[in-house]
Amino acid sequence: MPVFNIGPSELILVLILALVIFGPSKIPELGRTLGSGIREFRRATQEISTQFNSVLDEPKKEEKKEDKEDTKD
Repeated sequence: MPVFNIGPSELILVLILALVIFGPSKIPELGRTLGSGIREFRRATQEISTQFNSVLDEPKKEEKKEDKEDTKD
């Protein structure tokens, strides 16, 4: 699922510009840094989503608990 609508010609242009600006020795380091940044961003968004969903589920759990107690009486 591509995030950006970039075709092959645009991608080649971006890679050539990166090569000219940063030089061939810095490209692998930039790739690793970008990859680790994307992984950290995904991990953080997953953690936030999990916490958000658990907060939303708490009232539902309380309602179920109250329903069970009411049926016991």
